Amino acid sequence: MSDIPDAFGTAMEGGLYARAVQRETGEGSPGKIETDENGHFVEQACLNCGAKLMGRHCHICGQQAHLHRTLSAVGHDLLHGVLHLDGKLWHTLPLLTLHPGKLTRRYIDGERADFVSPMAMFLFSVFLMFAVFQAVGLTTPTDIGGANLGKIGDDLAEVREDMVAERQDLREELAEARSSGANDDEVATIEADIAEIDQTIASLDRGQELIGGDGEKASPDDYDATDAGEIKLFKKLEEKWRKNPGLMLYKLQSNSYKFSWLLIPLSLPFVWLLFAWKRRFKAYDHAIFVTYSLAFMSLFFIALSLLGKLGIGAGWLFTIFATLAPLHIYRQLKQTYDLSRRSAIWRLLVLLVGIFFILSLFLQILVVLGAF
Repeated sequence: MSDIPDAFGTAMEGGLYARAVQRETGEGSPGKIETDENGHFVEQACLNCGAKLMGRHCHICGQQAHLHRTLSAVGHDLLHGVLHLDGKLWHTLPLLTLHPGKLTRRYIDGERADFVSPMAMFLFSVFLMFAVFQAVGLTTPTDIGGANLGKIGDDLAEVREDMVAERQDLREELAEARSSGANDDEVATIEADIAEIDQTIASLDRGQELIGGDGEKASPDDYDATDAGEIKLFKKLEEKWRKNPGLMLYKLQSNSYKFSWLLIPLSLPFVWLLFAWKRRFKAYDHAIFVTYSLAFMSLFFIALSLLGKLGIGAGWLFTIFATLAPLHIYRQLKQTYDLSRRSAIWRLLVLLVGIFFILSLFLQILVVLGAF
């Protein structure tokens, strides 16, 4: 699950590098630069192009006026450089929480200077959810069966050795009985015991095969239909889950972070169907709606996980989610698309059904990705 932090680290590095090598524009240096005791520049002209300052930003090159030369400014630049959050986050979060539809509609209508963009908000929420889940220990257990598989395999091997030794003793006893002219019933009994041990050993061998495995990845040949229509890819998936369920759960969680953006294109057709006959609303409107909604749900999961860590029971957490999540979607639908209460309610009910299909499809995609 290191891909997401690595990606953000790369983005930070790229943003800082771009700032460092950015070409200078304008008239040149404004001369000697001084700072006050708090590390703030004392300037009357733009430090980038030398133009006389007339507001919070230079009217020539656009650089911010009254910059800080402090360590805290470095952290500010990192956050702003990667996600462009800045002070916009504190304008966006309250609206996203309490009036999501108003935020969505204002952004669609072009009012964007004070708000974090939907995609930046989505990436921020997913990254934060990943970090918080790791911090509070909400990760998939990697030792489901796996921690004991080695011991189980050793136990099976030991039992198999005992069975092989017992079978050898019976074979010797059978040979002796035949050479001494024992009756047919006694010989048949020994032969039946040997056959039963053979079946037990075969079962032990199959168990060891499932535990050990070869760990091979799926290949294009695995898509060939065989065995009365069964697909080898899914047979391989089943085998992988049996051999190492802990690893597969880990890959499932890892892929859920890396491919969470797939929820956006998967959701768009369902939202579009709700307004297919309304030409006023475009696919872009639905994309903004979906992305802001997913960002809120990620933040909502973070809040619920923290409440759970504080001791709130699972029943209460489910009640909170089952109540507030649909209410939030309802408010966002109603305000974004300027719907009546009745129109918003029936669309909400249809969308809730669609969400189950979306999540089921997303989960199936993650499971299939686990084969590679």
